[in-house]
Amino acid sequence: MKLSNEEEGKSVVNKEGTKLGMVTQVEGDRAHVDPDPGVSDTIKSKLGWSDADGDTYPIQESDIESIDDDKVRLNR
Repeated sequence: MKLSNEEEGKSVVNKEGTKLGMVTQVEGDRAHVDPDPGVSDTIKSKLGWSDADGDTYPIQESDIESIDDDKVRLNR
């Protein structure tokens, strides 16, 4: 799956559908995921104001099974 800035603010779920966090920033083929986003993080990400920081975890395009309008589903 190809990542784009459109994924910022989307939920990240595992293969079983359990929410793992939220995409806060996309850089090339990597998305940064905040495992415990607060309301302000969600709003900032949807507005494109969010940056990757020490509290996020990277996922690669190769980790993604599918992307839809509101979530990124991992393949594991």
